[in-house]
Amino acid sequence: MELYLDTADVKSVKRLAKILPIQGVTTNPSIVAKEKKPIFDVLNELQAAVGAKSQLFAQVIANNAKDMIKEAEKLRLYFPTIVIKVPVTSEGLIAIKELSAQEITTLGTAVYGAGQGFLSALAGAKYVAPYVNRIDAQGGSGIEVVAELQTLLEMHCPSSMILAASFRTPRQVLDCLLAGCKSITIPTDIAELFIADPAVDAAIKQFDNDWINAFGDLKL
Repeated sequence: MELYLDTADVKSVKRLAKILPIQGVTTNPSIVAKEKKPIFDVLNELQAAVGAKSQLFAQVIANNAKDMIKEAEKLRLYFPTIVIKVPVTSEGLIAIKELSAQEITTLGTAVYGAGQGFLSALAGAKYVAPYVNRIDAQGGSGIEVVAELQTLLEMHCPSSMILAASFRTPRQVLDCLLAGCKSITIPTDIAELFIADPAVDAAIKQFDNDWINAFGDLKL
């Protein structure tokens, strides 16, 4: 099981990396743009925040295969182990095939259907990222797409894996995991919801009060 944070907020990454067993950080153009810094500066800061052994993901900006490949090669020059995110379009599939031939690890992103994601795996993508909540927002079922894609990969492309993305609730995350998904990336606000619950806080407060009433202070 691989857990990633989907953010470029270095402060949040530093804090949550101390709490959660994350394997690294995923980014996309919108996430990086929020930081208002050059992408290479952002990635350097993120790598420092999660440690040298953790995995970074970054997405190409170009819309044609030739330039996607050039951008991927540039990113790999600065970050040799980075996973290159490529939108699963006709041009993106060309790029994924070529990058895979160069043994550059890729993730097929912006996936809205099981068939689309399956094609990226066939092209050589190690990871495939269905957009769970965005599919739901369009009237589809993100979890059904994940389940179908998981079955296709297990049957035909066992070397590829889903990295589910785009979540609005913790329930969506759990449903993906129950569907057999082996990796997920979650935004920091969803991560916070997993580890912060008013009911838990209330229970701990009751324990503290009962102990203090019995023994005077919070010591064993």
